[in-house]
Amino acid sequence: MPVATIDILASGPLLTIQDGGRLKTRRYGVPVGGAMDRFALAAANRLVGNPAYAPALELTAGGVRIRFNATMLISLTGADLQAQLDEQPLAPWQSILARQGSLLSVHGRRRPWGGRAYLAIAGELEAEWAVGGAGTCLSGGFGGYQGRAIRSGDRISIRLPSLHYHYESRWWPIDRRPPYSAQPRLRVLPGPQRDVLPAAWEQLLNQSFAIDQAANRQGYRLNGAALPTHQLSLPSFGVLPGAIQLPPDGQPILLMADAQPTGGYPVIAVVISADLPLAAQLLPGDRLSFTETDLETAHMALAEQAAWLALGPEDEESSWLLDQAGALG
Repeated sequence: MPVATIDILASGPLLTIQDGGRLKTRRYGVPVGGAMDRFALAAANRLVGNPAYAPALELTAGGVRIRFNATMLISLTGADLQAQLDEQPLAPWQSILARQGSLLSVHGRRRPWGGRAYLAIAGELEAEWAVGGAGTCLSGGFGGYQGRAIRSGDRISIRLPSLHYHYESRWWPIDRRPPYSAQPRLRVLPGPQRDVLPAAWEQLLNQSFAIDQAANRQGYRLNGAALPTHQLSLPSFGVLPGAIQLPPDGQPILLMADAQPTGGYPVIAVVISADLPLAAQLLPGDRLSFTETDLETAHMALAEQAAWLALGPEDEESSWLLDQAGALG
């Protein structure tokens, strides 16, 4: 496979390589990690013909500029961050050819929602495979690109496909995406300490919260009316992305992709997996609320998203016709 490169001219607040996460390493104290919005990652990869959870670039809040040093097939999904390719608007959730020398500029939020976008490139993004995954583990300093956030001046290598395709636009239908919104109402199941904190559970469901400025990939501290707490003496136990912890100050914490594997705060609720993409698109200052659901609904919602991914993108006509005689360029 031929190797090409992209140059990072500006990295924005946080630019990392992420994949589908380390799903079997929590027993060793390693966070699941991976893309905050796993659905958007999978869709971006499907649009360019990659495996759904292959490594891609996770862009946070815009401010990114990338130069392509060869012609590459790319897609950008997730938030609409006012992307431009060679100063022309680039709509998200579609695939497009970036010609050699093209410049991608991602400016910032256009709509009242959306904090993260995913840039997939056809081929294999070269990333450090470590501890069962290729995503960047910021707390551990491994995976991705040198175990750290990508910075201006970095150069990333991509192994391009050895076969080439005649290209016509592909896009991801709106009705096959999670219901992203500016103030999502996330569905939750009762957590293991719900029954000993009934008042906190009720108040969690009956107010909205703002994302604190200190929010990061590990979790969101939620600002609102303090929830009632009790002096519970709990041993540390396993936690996971989506768990809502209740610390002594009564301000809940929603754990996200880089959540620690264990914790000692009570967990009063857990956001269902199908709604984590909605939470992933929030930035500090955004608001969210919660509503109770049941396990059957949670399973059905996740199965629906799996079906959307299985259907894949739409072609305008006869796109992706194999052309072994030609080359991208």
